[in-house]
Order: sequence, then C-alpha cells, then structure tokens
Amino acid sequence: MSIYGVHKLCRSALHDLAVRQALKTDPQAAMERFPLTADEKRLLLAGEVGKLWEMGVSGFLLSYLTRWELLGLSVPIYCERMRAAKDWRYPDGWRGVTSGR
Repeated sequence: MSIYGVHKLCRSALHDLAVRQALKTDPQAAMERFPLTADEKRLLLAGEVGKLWEMGVSGFLLSYLTRWELLGLSVPIYCERMRAAKDWRYPDGWRGVTSGR
C-alpha cells in the first residue's frame, strides 16, 4: 500500500489547479501521476474515504477532496462514509468512547 500516494494526491488537489481539473474531467488518468495501488485507485474512484481511512490514510487530507466535490465527494457524503468507518482503536464501536473526564 502506498498511503503516501493518496496523501500526495490530496495535497496536490489542494494546491494545484491542474490536478483538480484533471480529477474532475478524467480522474482515472489524473491518478496515473501518483504512486497508487489498484485498491487505492478503486477506492478513490468510488469515493470510499472511510475505507481509505481504515487503511491508514489521513482523514484530514482526504477532506480536501470535498472542497471541490472531487471524486463525487460532498461534505455530507464524506461525513457519512467516515462515520461508517471502523476505528481499530474502538473494537466495540464509538459507544465506549467517553469525553475522558
């Protein structure tokens, strides 16, 4: 897995207009610029940010994609998919998480 490649794609989308435009017009071709595995490409094209986060990709960097609704990701869709993701730190789900007080 090349988590770095997904991080690089997200940062490039934030800072590079040409990358943003390429992701909007031909996302598959745009991804060829980055060192991504076949699974990462498939999950990105499907907008499966929750699955990518489960694999170790930064949720913060993935959220950059919502600014321009790249790869079909609006803020509500991003939030829904991230909330559905499984956090390995909490095997029983979020119910067991307290405020720490």
